[in-house]
Amino acid sequence: MPVAKLDTFREDVRQFLKMSAEIQTGMITEYVTNKAPEIATIWPKVVENNEKLFKGEVSINEVWTVMTMKEMLALAGMLRHVFEQTGKMRMERNPLPQGVRIESVDADGVPAEWQIVPGASEEKVLLYLHGGGWILGSAYSYRPLTVALGNATEMRVLSINYRLAPENPFPAGLEDCTKAYRWLLRQGFKPSNIIIAGDSAGGNLTLATILKLRENGIPFPKGAVCFSPGTDTGGISISHGETDPILADVGIFWWRVAYLGKENRGELQNPLVSPLFGNLQGFPPLLVQATPPEILFENARQFVERVKAAGGEATLQIWDGMVHVWQLFFFGVFPESREAIDKVGEWVKGL
Repeated sequence: MPVAKLDTFREDVRQFLKMSAEIQTGMITEYVTNKAPEIATIWPKVVENNEKLFKGEVSINEVWTVMTMKEMLALAGMLRHVFEQTGKMRMERNPLPQGVRIESVDADGVPAEWQIVPGASEEKVLLYLHGGGWILGSAYSYRPLTVALGNATEMRVLSINYRLAPENPFPAGLEDCTKAYRWLLRQGFKPSNIIIAGDSAGGNLTLATILKLRENGIPFPKGAVCFSPGTDTGGISISHGETDPILADVGIFWWRVAYLGKENRGELQNPLVSPLFGNLQGFPPLLVQATPPEILFENARQFVERVKAAGGEATLQIWDGMVHVWQLFFFGVFPESREAIDKVGEWVKGL
């Protein structure tokens, strides 16, 4: 039984979410039937423990050992398939504007692609770190959003494919993000001409990358943009489960296990895992966008408040009645997606 309920959303949003869920259910059924029949025995375990978590019957620590590595790999494969297929559908619905150049590049061993819109500055770069719970997502599946951000900011975009868990647990993904930033510096881009941006787990990596730069004595970027970032990996608002149709029903209790690896179980308050616990003195200007129904809303709000308390400049922009990372999932469907992207462009240009 799904945890999330759609009653609180307006009618057009509710109908779109129902349609999307039906499409994804069909993709899952086909994938399980043709490629991974073992998931039919794994998924009931996910549903059972997910429900227990959101009912408060178990803590997130008590479900740490529920999934084996083999099971996590099978689930990650299925979720990646569905995410890339829905990403392909999103691309078909929103073809890239004419004149956009997509160029594959090796950023010091990190696969990436330049996404260059007509009129983009040759000197300014938006480094984008995609979301997906550290276990899925790609530069390709995020193209509609990242190209739109390139247009809004008039910057070229470097969108990277960092290593994913559970095959590559922490700190592999973070190392790739830091490598890509350092690679940009070696290409001659000035820190004052770089913005780091990301959503969800990519928002987490955006904040963690900045903290890692401080640790290594590397100059900060001009600013950072986060869509619904996870800032405290050990603390999520399970009370928001019924209002978050994106995160509540996918078994997120095992995602952080996959990301950290069981040997890093004690790292939950490591600032590079949970940036909320980091030293935020001198943090670069930060823009965060979030919506109250999502599980990570409190994570986002708390981080903004902590940056402000440390004397930094941080802005929280709130849209009511949206879903987690609506900037991507509602792209080309509801105007709030474009509004949010345009607000990013205004903010970046204001720097």
